Amino acid sequence: MKAKLAPFNTLRNQISIVFILVMIIVLGIVSILTFNLVGAMLKTNAEKQIQQTAVQANGRFDTLYEQIDMLTNQVVTNETVQTLMQNIMKGEKVGIQQRQSLMKVVNTFQAYSSGIQSFELYTADRDRLFPLDEEDLDARINPSLIERADKAKGQLVWIGEDLKYPNSFLAIRRVSLMNQWFSGGGYLLVRIERSYLHFLEIEGGNQGEEAHILLDRSANPIINSYEGNIKMLANEYRRTISVNEKDFLIVKNTSDITGWTLFILTPVDALTRGFTSLKIAILISGIIGFLIFIFSSIFISTMITKPILNLTRVMKHAKEGELVTNPDTSTTVEIMELNHTYNHMVEQTNYLIQVVYEKEIMRSRTELEALQAQINPHFLYNTLNALYWSLIEKEEEELAENVVAMSDLFRYTISHPKKDDWVTVGEELEQIERYMKLMKMRFGYRLIWRITAPEDSLKIAIPKLIIQPLVENAILHGIGNQLGTGTVFVNLEEFSNHIIISVIDDGPGMNKQTVESIQESIEGTDFSFEKNGMALVNVNKRLRLYYNDDPEAGISITSQLGQGTSVSFRIPIKRGFYDG
Repeated sequence: MKAKLAPFNTLRNQISIVFILVMIIVLGIVSILTFNLVGAMLKTNAEKQIQQTAVQANGRFDTLYEQIDMLTNQVVTNETVQTLMQNIMKGEKVGIQQRQSLMKVVNTFQAYSSGIQSFELYTADRDRLFPLDEEDLDARINPSLIERADKAKGQLVWIGEDLKYPNSFLAIRRVSLMNQWFSGGGYLLVRIERSYLHFLEIEGGNQGEEAHILLDRSANPIINSYEGNIKMLANEYRRTISVNEKDFLIVKNTSDITGWTLFILTPVDALTRGFTSLKIAILISGIIGFLIFIFSSIFISTMITKPILNLTRVMKHAKEGELVTNPDTSTTVEIMELNHTYNHMVEQTNYLIQVVYEKEIMRSRTELEALQAQINPHFLYNTLNALYWSLIEKEEEELAENVVAMSDLFRYTISHPKKDDWVTVGEELEQIERYMKLMKMRFGYRLIWRITAPEDSLKIAIPKLIIQPLVENAILHGIGNQLGTGTVFVNLEEFSNHIIISVIDDGPGMNKQTVESIQESIEGTDFSFEKNGMALVNVNKRLRLYYNDDPEAGISITSQLGQGTSVSFRIPIKRGFYDG
């Protein structure tokens, strides 16, 4: 499968595929976001529109309620009604003729509203005055509602559905006698036609789909076209609910005048009917954009890859052993830089081919010189060995011993070729002892040395010739710069995970500025070979290389004028003991 697809795995196709994939992702994200945002906007606008409808509907209810309130107020404040109620409160008997006179007054006010079916007047003792039957107020409505009317002190009190006439609503108002400090003189009961408040079913925007619920202050339904539980709906705070597996959007509005709460439930699918057209429009736009982008991506990828293909054709000549430059130019900065770099590489490679033979000769010559450098110490060692036996024959034993020390010194330098330049502490101290004996020939009685080391530390592995340069430095600069005798101390202190090696002399010492200058030079890389401190630089660098995981690796120098100098460094024991 991979072999079949290999010819199509070109940079141009890869760029085109990447562009197309990116476009698919972008179009998908944009389409989803557009659909969701537009859908949310449509829902929000619909909700605002329904909310406005609820506000307007509540305004209509408030107007109708205020009309009823105004008419009932005019009835109870009518002069005829007030006079009749005052006479009754004085204990006067009311005849049939007086009661019939109320009919004219009531009919006059009832004519102002088509929604009021009847007015009923009762005395303070709850006996009926009008109409002319003997049913009292306690039998007509619940006595608790009469108490509410008394507490309202003349304000209209909404009762709700008339139990006697289910197609009507009731409201009650206490008759306050204006000439007797607005004391209670009776009651006015008004019966309102149910259809008077049912204008929503006629004016609703989604007839047969929306549900309208109007609840009074006591959560009793005034209007209800909802099939669900009204009490649960009254305590519902979610924006949407599900009824019979159908989602509804809830809009609620409460009147400040009546205290009535209007609920409008609109099916969510009725709000999203335009989404299908939106989906089709987005899909068509996406397909058109996708086709345009395919052709654009192919065109752009061809423009990008054409100079690279030309350069590739030129580079294929290298397989035949011919390195040629590419004469083509490009307006693209990156391609032009690539072409320039390739041409420069070709020119440089051709030049290197010309000089590779000379470099190979130089490398061979260097290897021969390295072999010669290795032979020279062996030759010198053999020569010293011959000199030793010559001195023994002449009975020059002291000189012979010095020659042996010098011979061992060279032997130590060229030995252990397979141990990666590592020796034990004991071997390094023996080398220092031999070096001291040779230096004794130069300084005589002026040179004294002391070497102290714990027995357990003698088998610890350390780099070869890591202590001797420090000893040499101490002799030359410490003992050599004074007239009298001098002592060089080589001390080893063993700790739990490392040892401290110190080389101390009692020479003239140095001031603080000189010590700081030497320490800075040791840490740097610009220390001259001609300077005497080069040995310190080499030792410090070797310690840093061998123990690069030890943050304290390196040389530490302390000195005071007239009290000598101490050079020390630490060796971690974690590398293990030297094993041969």
